[in-house]
Formats: sequence, structure tokens, C-alpha cells
Amino acid sequence: MAQILGIESTCDETAAAVVIDGLRVSSNVVATQIDLHAKYRGVVPEIASRAHLEKILPVVREALDAAKTSFKDLDAISVAHRPGLVGSLLIGVTAAKTLAWTLAKPLVGVDHVHAHLFSVKLETDAQIPMPAVGLVVSGGHTALYQINSFLDVRLIGATIDDAVGEAYDKVAAILGLGYPGGPIIDSLAATGDAAAVKFPRTLLAKNSLDFSFSGLKTAVLYHVRGFKGREKTADALTPREIRDIAAAFQAACVDVIAKKISRAIAMIGAKSVIIGGGVAANKGLRKRMSAIGLPVFFPLPQYCTDNAAMSAGLADLLLAAGKISSLDLDAITYSQFLPESA
Repeated sequence: MAQILGIESTCDETAAAVVIDGLRVSSNVVATQIDLHAKYRGVVPEIASRAHLEKILPVVREALDAAKTSFKDLDAISVAHRPGLVGSLLIGVTAAKTLAWTLAKPLVGVDHVHAHLFSVKLETDAQIPMPAVGLVVSGGHTALYQINSFLDVRLIGATIDDAVGEAYDKVAAILGLGYPGGPIIDSLAATGDAAAVKFPRTLLAKNSLDFSFSGLKTAVLYHVRGFKGREKTADALTPREIRDIAAAFQAACVDVIAKKISRAIAMIGAKSVIIGGGVAANKGLRKRMSAIGLPVFFPLPQYCTDNAAMSAGLADLLLAAGKISSLDLDAITYSQFLPESA
């Protein structure tokens, strides 16, 4: 029975978790920074790294206490060391390396995006037919993967501009709503008329698996504020109009995602679909995926947004495969599935 402590600090969540045998979550502690970044309508890297520095040790201690375990009972230390904000990553990586060295425990570095894909297994041990199309959708990522196993993953498509979660945040700002934008727009869309406004669906080339949401975001901006010479503000919109815009925007996002997933299914002969990341909690996306024609696997809601349990769970697989990191493990801003120049 392997008991692994996971540490997460890739962006604006300071998290630690204890996971047993890769599936059973003994504790999952997340210290959010939403209030710190809300007035900026986005994550400020310097503020994020300072908050991680303040929270990392208390969060680790809370995770151990909640799991009713101690440092000496751990079998390994895992950390999401890529991709992310470098200042944020350094806090978690330094903490994990220090613990691994002082406790003489194995260190396992985990790709944050890879962990989002694995998160569908936590507390469910879902039997997932392979190969699968994997989709990670969040504030920083929108990408498709061919998953032959959770240790055999290949990137097949990615966003060429905004991630879908970033587009949600920007549209929420255009509409004068709060931060983060995803849950707010999802809630408003539920009572809006998606047919009230026609927004574009950017599909790129005929067989492309890449994404682009920048044009959609700009279309919302022009619809709300008008063009040069006749500028308006979101204050002029009625609550009904805001709900309709939210619904139309979300429908455009979901349509594009569904189309790209369908293309990927046909391309690789997929038997199932795995969706992870913060936007995986989106109700509109979940409803649309129910009609995709294959089994679709989502994480439990608490494992959609950034957390350390997903990293600790994936680390169990890596540890069993002998994929142990050295103490010179780096904090890296790009995913292992992307070229260094990305």
C-alpha cells in the first residue's frame, strides 16, 4: 500500500493531498487565492508566488493531519513541477525536494496537465476503454490527447491563442461580471437563450484538432460595446441580454469543443473520452458530451479544479513504473507534451 503526499502550486491554488494506492484520497486540502486576484480579473504572478510561500507549509501539515498520517509513514513525495507560472512552481518544487531529501523518500515530478487527465480515476477507479480521446480544459489549457494508457499519452491538438477558461474570464470582464468567469457564465447561460445572438465557431482547417477562441472573445466584445464611433458599455445591457450573451457564448465554446472531440474520435478510433480541468465542471459542456456517442469520463467535481490529489494519484503509477525524479528536478513552465519553445 503506497501512501503518497502530493503538492500543487502551478498557478493560484496552494494544495496538498495524501493518496493511497493512487486512487483513495485520504486528504485533499486546497488554499485558494481567488480573493487576492479577483480585483485584477486574472492571476497576478507575483501575488500568487508570495501567497504560495505563506501557505505551503500550513497546507502540507493540514493534509497530513486530515489523513491521520505523518511524514515517516509516507512512501513518496510528489509535486506538479510543470507547466505553470515559474514563481509559483518554484515554491511547490522547493518544498517537495526539501521533504524528499530530509525524509529520504522518493521524489516524483508530475506534469500538471497529465494529472488532470488522470483525475477521472480518483475515488472511482473507472474502467476506461482505450484508446481514449483526452481533453484538458481550464484557464491555462485547452488541448486534445490520444491516451493509449495513462503512461502513454500523446498531444494531438492545442489552442493557438486563448485557452477556453481564459476566454470565459475575459468575456465575464466584458460583461462586467466577477472572477473567475467560468462558473458565473455557466450559471447565467442556464437561463439564457443561446439562439438570441449568433457568435462564430472557429474550426480552423477541415481536419484540424487545434482550437482558437480569440475571435469568439472579440465577437462578444464588439456585440457588447459596438464598433468605433458608437461605443457602448455593458451597463447598457439588461439582465436578460446578459443571460442571452452568456448562453450564446457558452454554446459557441461547447460546439467547437464537441466538434474537435468528434474529429479526434474518428482520427484515432477512440473507444471513450476523458475530460479534465476546471472547465470540466461546466454544466453546459457535460450536457453536450452526454450525446457524443461514447462513454465520457469526468472527474468528481472536487478534482476538476487544481488540486494535489490528482498529482499524487498519477505519481503512484509513475513510482510503480520506476519513474523517480532526482533532487535537481526543475520547475518548468511548459508541458512535457509541448515543444520547449511553446
